[in-house]
Amino acid sequence: MRKSSLKKPKTFREKIEFYMIDCKTLPGKFIDVFVILLNLFILALFVLETYPLPAALRQVLHKLEFITILLFIVEYGLRLYGSPNRIKHIFDVYSIIDLIAILPIISFLPFVTVNMGIIKVLRIARVFRIFRFLRFTADPYFFFGDVTWHFLKVMRLLFTILMIFFISSGLFWYVESPINQNVATFGDAFYFTVVALTTVGFGDIIPFSESGRWGTVLMIISGIVFIPWQASQIIREWMHASKKHITCPKCGLKYHDKDASHCKACGHIIYQEYDGN
Repeated sequence: MRKSSLKKPKTFREKIEFYMIDCKTLPGKFIDVFVILLNLFILALFVLETYPLPAALRQVLHKLEFITILLFIVEYGLRLYGSPNRIKHIFDVYSIIDLIAILPIISFLPFVTVNMGIIKVLRIARVFRIFRFLRFTADPYFFFGDVTWHFLKVMRLLFTILMIFFISSGLFWYVESPINQNVATFGDAFYFTVVALTTVGFGDIIPFSESGRWGTVLMIISGIVFIPWQASQIIREWMHASKKHITCPKCGLKYHDKDASHCKACGHIIYQEYDGN
């Protein structure tokens, strides 16, 4: 996400590219924090809309969602404009997520006639916006400074768990709420997701639809695959806690002793800063 090594921007396009991916300067930090808050807000809107709310409040939330999606469109356009390779940027995984997240704007356009089923699908796509938080764990630099790779991988594990729970709950609510009286809100779906993924299985909420059953299967499989994989990364970091994360340019060995000047695998000279005291 963040390339602090970018050359000093000169043209307007270079400035857009720099500040949209930077988090060390004040404008870059402001943009990152603003995007994070927008993502949290759109996810909160999705959760709130699953609960019974007064009609007046729903109208207010509807307008706020429209404004938020417009801001996402502006962000998408700026990132596309500032990208040095626009074709590659369009097919980047984060750009695809951004595009999916702004598709619900179609439901707000009065001159576009869209089937209600398609509108529901577009609006449920908002849950995938949570993937955007992975962008903020791309490297060990955050708003407050550098963090260790170990701490960064712990954060990725927490994000992975949160994403699996949130997306699974959103999709389960979407397919089950019309026919399952036990899944009336996002909270009901989230409760089922936690019970299913932890293999507790109380049985008070079960999927009625075929889509709900297959969704539960995929939910459990994703939990079995991704959570242990992220946890293994943390364990590997613990095993190399006494070493430094320096990659040998010749053989690719990643971890070396803190005072090593040569790679222990191939003997190639490596450079690293260390305290000689």
